[in-house]
Amino acid sequence: MLGDRWAPERYDLEEELRLVKRRSPWEGAGLLPLSTENEMRIRARFRMSLLAFSLGCGLAGAESELPVEEVRSAIKKSIPLLEKTTIGTSEHRGCFTCHGHAMPVVALVEARRRGFIIDENNIREQLEHTLADLKVGKERYLDGRGQGGGYTRAGYALWMLREAGWRPNEITGIVSGYLVRDEKADHWKSNTNRPPTEFSPFTATYLALEAIDRFGTKEQARRIAERQKKAREWLLQTNPRETEERVFQILGLGHLGATGQAAQAAKDLLKLQRNDGGWAQLPGEERKSDPYATGSVLFALRREGVFTDMDKSYRRGVRFLLDTQHDDGSWHVKSRSKPFQKYYESGYPHGKDQFISMAAGSWATLALLQSIIVEKNP
Repeated sequence: MLGDRWAPERYDLEEELRLVKRRSPWEGAGLLPLSTENEMRIRARFRMSLLAFSLGCGLAGAESELPVEEVRSAIKKSIPLLEKTTIGTSEHRGCFTCHGHAMPVVALVEARRRGFIIDENNIREQLEHTLADLKVGKERYLDGRGQGGGYTRAGYALWMLREAGWRPNEITGIVSGYLVRDEKADHWKSNTNRPPTEFSPFTATYLALEAIDRFGTKEQARRIAERQKKAREWLLQTNPRETEERVFQILGLGHLGATGQAAQAAKDLLKLQRNDGGWAQLPGEERKSDPYATGSVLFALRREGVFTDMDKSYRRGVRFLLDTQHDDGSWHVKSRSKPFQKYYESGYPHGKDQFISMAAGSWATLALLQSIIVEKNP
């Protein structure tokens, strides 16, 4: 396994370009996501636009450095559980799931990217499981009906494939066509009500934008450009109601290059950090911080360049995640969705709360991984 270190407080564009261009080992995969210099430099400009605000959050000296080994240990404890979850989900569910496939796989491929050892055969199996499920729904995508879960499910599936570096093929192009079929729409709706993961149009919209950017075909180019333009305006004009929506609004605006507006949205979200260092899913003083909200916030703001290692708010958020991880490597979040599917044990702990908890564990792991970069090869 390659060595690792904390990313420096100065954003190193060339180092990140090198990092994300590492080849994926999975059959059918190409370059990892964010592999074009154009997109990377958009993100770099976004980071620079947020520099003044980030510095204003309070940089500290050496005594405030992040606990490197503690974070590494937390990640190492989480990885086997996430792998077990993907296997258990596939054994019990023939279809793709957002919580049991997409979120854990995205976290696992990010772990590999950052130098951690993962079960690559398992990842290949989960990617193939997802492709097979999309192919089952081929006719439904072609005629515009889609599969159960609609745009959110399609978006999560393609986002997972994108993060794993999967090359575009016939079925990904068909699903992308489904996502841009309605040329009049200014965003993507969610037709499920399983908060926080599957309910918000902000989530569905960001996932769709990532999907069509990676898997859209030449024939879809005009529709893609039109949907991107309309989605940008929708993201700018629509007020998010809770943390999930704020997170995906920031990711969406950053993806589309609306840097100034994304910076303001990030500033507003940072103001919602609680005294314990975490974020809550819902507004209100009575709402408690939890690993799902905190992990997703840290991931989004770190990926979009708001935080540095030495940033006080970032360190407090990391400490919250470290303190709330269980000894078995999991994180626990109480479900607020009404169950409607048959119960099964995925392999992730916490019983009836396991599905939101596995998503929380994925976000928490992603958040911790954002600070680890692979050492340059000699």
